[in-house]
Amino acid sequence: MDRFDAMRVFARVVEAGSFTKAAQTLHMNRTTVTQLVQQLEARLRLKLLNRTTRKVGVTADGAAYYERIVRLLADLEDVETSLPNALAAPSGVLRVDVPSPFATMILIPALPRFHARYPEIRFDLGASDRKVDLVGENIDCVVRGGAVTDGALIARHIGDLRLGVYAAPAYLAQAGMPGHPQELLDARHRIVRFRWSRNGAFPYAMHKDGEMVQIGGRHVLSIDDGNAYLAAGLAGLGVLWLPDYMARGHAEAGRLLPLFEDWRIDPMPLYVAYPPNRHPSKKLRVFIDWMGELMAEHAPLAQRAGA
Repeated sequence: MDRFDAMRVFARVVEAGSFTKAAQTLHMNRTTVTQLVQQLEARLRLKLLNRTTRKVGVTADGAAYYERIVRLLADLEDVETSLPNALAAPSGVLRVDVPSPFATMILIPALPRFHARYPEIRFDLGASDRKVDLVGENIDCVVRGGAVTDGALIARHIGDLRLGVYAAPAYLAQAGMPGHPQELLDARHRIVRFRWSRNGAFPYAMHKDGEMVQIGGRHVLSIDDGNAYLAAGLAGLGVLWLPDYMARGHAEAGRLLPLFEDWRIDPMPLYVAYPPNRHPSKKLRVFIDWMGELMAEHAPLAQRAGA
């Protein structure tokens, strides 16, 4: 038994909560994963995992052992990657999940520049607006807009997305041009509702001359994907709240018209988040730094009040 291989496998089983999921993410067969953990337990003369037919849980000894080896494995990787002749450039597969519009409009068009700088890094990219399980799905990091509410994640603030309110000309021809955000509550108006979670939509606050409003409104469509949300607005299904990068081209072409331009909307913070027990590898560190550079072009950090 290779002790470090067994440690890595055990750590992955703890993080995934399943021998099967761990085997899939490690590209190993389940039998090998099970045997390595059993051999590790035999060597330590400790029971590290509680196994049932439905799930795998970590014992008290296993939890203490896991906390120690995660740091050990991270230090080992740092030593290996810092040697002068070892891995001169970061390499390997980086598993990243980003919002679907961000992927198509910002990240993917910029990836040739990243690849030119780091040709040995390959991406396994998820383009979705769903809430992902970083540990269970073995994802290195996610890029997300809005506050990071999961206290179990480490988040780096990389940008602030400017927001605006928009509607299609066909919608405004039917419902009329609203002069004040409160008019969106009238029966003739409707919004396209974006589901950030099962608990509701993002509460966009709008400010003008000391007045602050947070407007919801009636909707005929609630949706959880950014590209589909934009398509619904373009089809005239209601009013949209959009980041500047999503709206700009359509506004310039006249497919969307801006509303309430004399009102200010707080920018949406953008974060890269990753699990605290997932020591940032060299490839993850360079990606996060590069994301900061990219967002300095597209969505620079806003100057906060009192800063």
